[in-house]
Amino acid sequence: EGVSWDTIANRYIDSYFEVMDALGVQRADIYPRVSTHIDDIIAMIQTLIDKGYAYELDGDVYYSVEKFEHYGELSGRTLDDMEAGARIEVDGRKKNPMDFALWKAAKPGEPYWESPWGNGRPGWHIECSAMSQKYLGTEFDFHGGGSDLIFPHHENEIAQSMACHHHPIAHTWMHNQMINIDNQKMSKSLGNVIWAKDMVAELGCNVVKWFMLSSHYRNPLNLTEEVLNSVKKEVAKVDNVIKSVSLYLQVNHIANENYNKAAVDGMVGALEDDLNTSLALTKILDQVKKLNLAFRQKEKNDKAIAIEYQTLLKMTAVIGFVFEPRKLNAAELEIYQAWLEAKQNKDFETADKLRTQLIEKGII
Repeated sequence: EGVSWDTIANRYIDSYFEVMDALGVQRADIYPRVSTHIDDIIAMIQTLIDKGYAYELDGDVYYSVEKFEHYGELSGRTLDDMEAGARIEVDGRKKNPMDFALWKAAKPGEPYWESPWGNGRPGWHIECSAMSQKYLGTEFDFHGGGSDLIFPHHENEIAQSMACHHHPIAHTWMHNQMINIDNQKMSKSLGNVIWAKDMVAELGCNVVKWFMLSSHYRNPLNLTEEVLNSVKKEVAKVDNVIKSVSLYLQVNHIANENYNKAAVDGMVGALEDDLNTSLALTKILDQVKKLNLAFRQKEKNDKAIAIEYQTLLKMTAVIGFVFEPRKLNAAELEIYQAWLEAKQNKDFETADKLRTQLIEKGII
């Protein structure tokens, strides 16, 4: 495209944040970039060389997998099996076909950084080990990623980090499964790719997020028209009751910030159990039923309605949904109250006119 590498990188970083912000995903404290951590990466590679786990070949540096006795434990593979299943090795200089690059010598026209082994750039795997070590320490609680990263990426991360520090890099590994479209793997070759930004723009934050969380992260997701219609209905149930009850509370000047902590804790408990998001969504729908039941009582208990309402708002906020109560200004509130009075007085002609105004304003 005739532009520098960092222009391309920034373009996609900006696109990523645009989608994450639209989905209401809270930002992490730190987003380290490889290009600003080259010194940390070089230092880690040098440590691996000094300890005998890596070797240099004409400006390239490779990790020697035979030196690391735990190689393959995360993915459940043996080195013999991996070697037998390896594709024909182009670089016959390597000591073992499975040895992977820590540093790659620059080819003409490529971006590069200076290093003790000549101009080049980091291998894919070493970047993550060096940056996680810098900000999280040499041992941390969780490491996640797609199931397609278990081998070789995460296997190589473990090999690099443990060779430097001789203890596990992470206590718990969490790998999510992939998304299928109509029971087919989403891939560019099949032409069934859906861009995240387009999906959010078309369906909105809550529908996309509900779909993504409707299945446990270790199970594959299958996007079909039927599944999407079901998700839309469930999201609408939450949205409708929040808007209806928020109007009722405003009209009747009912203010209450209390909520049912036990119900919220129950939903959080589902998330604490291996991030069981599908169960958490079920608990949100259970709360929708409770709120509807309280709201539809002939003899309304305003305090109970307010508590169930605040409980539902709290539950959706914990996960990061954006269900916004309908807030009326003074003029809208006056129309809404007049509509309720007209209905109560059985003045249906006036009620219909007021109802049309409320619909036009998006209040009901």
